[in-house]
Amino acid sequence: RPLPGSRVRQSFPPAVEEGLCGVTGALLELAYCLQALGEYFDQSHVALPNVSKFFLHQALEERKAAEALMKYQQERGGHYCSKTIQKPNCEYAVGLMKALEVAMVQWKTMIRYFEELYALSIENADPHSASTIKKQFIGPKIQKIKLMGDLLTNARRLDCSQDGRNSLGDYFMDRLQKEFRTGIEPESSQHCSPCPPLQQCTGAAEGLKRPQRESSQHRNGIGPIYATIHCTTTLPQCNDGTGAKAKQGREGL
Repeated sequence: RPLPGSRVRQSFPPAVEEGLCGVTGALLELAYCLQALGEYFDQSHVALPNVSKFFLHQALEERKAAEALMKYQQERGGHYCSKTIQKPNCEYAVGLMKALEVAMVQWKTMIRYFEELYALSIENADPHSASTIKKQFIGPKIQKIKLMGDLLTNARRLDCSQDGRNSLGDYFMDRLQKEFRTGIEPESSQHCSPCPPLQQCTGAAEGLKRPQRESSQHRNGIGPIYATIHCTTTLPQCNDGTGAKAKQGREGL
């Protein structure tokens, strides 16, 4: 159907617009594949919840990337043409090793699509699209491929399953791998400890009852007189009687 022209369209070649539509459809297919992997590892006979959360989170990120491409087309004055989303071809990925290999192959394919789209933008004199594709899409995909390579190396070290037999290495990867445990919900490294009550601070009440004449010594200071009050801890008493002997010695002096 004929589409009306946009007033904001400027230096946006039709070839680049069509390429953006194709890459958007490929991103949605990738998100569908990663979601299928995440749902598989959440089943009761597999029971790898952290691996499932990892793939589901990656599927959500790919879906957001597709939405970002659609929004970019609208900002440039283009029109998104929907594509048919194919069924994910990942039924054979019944083990953790196979699933990681499938994800890596999919991301390598997506990088090739983005590189072709980048070259097409340069060829059609569209530097804005080329810069956006290079910074916002190609860079993150390269980091993900590096992450999948590290995960595959650790999976081979632990002899993870490739045929769905659920080996002990799969369990160790799910429980001990940092990207699976803290990649979705990072733990805070610093925790604030509650302050002790004022009644537990020895010497605080006595410091508040200082006589008025002591305030003249702190008039030229920077802070108030109560800024020098600190909580002190009580020293443990010795049970061998040395403390009592020392006290008697001081009284004798």
